[in-house]
Amino acid sequence: MTTAEESVNPAVRLGFQAGQVVQELGGGQDVDQDLRAGIVSITGKDLVDEDSDEVADIVLLWFREEDGELSEALNQAIIALEEDGELWLVTPKVGRAGYIQPSDIGESATVSGLTQRASVNAGADWIGTRFAPPPRR
Repeated sequence: MTTAEESVNPAVRLGFQAGQVVQELGGGQDVDQDLRAGIVSITGKDLVDEDSDEVADIVLLWFREEDGELSEALNQAIIALEEDGELWLVTPKVGRAGYIQPSDIGESATVSGLTQRASVNAGADWIGTRFAPPPRR
């Protein structure tokens, strides 16, 4: 996709691809609707919720400071992932309500066995951090 497409569709920056199954967790009224619509546009599929029994290529986890224990949410998020799937943790940017310190994200990811791959702008108020899940035994 071109740079113009990236500026119009924030999901391009996150690397979503056609045909992927994306499970969304932690959604709410405050999530970035442009990102959600962009993911659907690229994948050609609706986002599935936590009640779905589909195995996800990507889990999109919206998380705010007041949402509880981040490591627990990360552990729950990786359950539905394909073995080679990815987890996108989307948190409020600095200065926004619900902001989470990067050190807290790193610590929770380590506890959950996740490996951080990238962080990108995921919308006006959100930052996305991509993780690879721990290897399955």
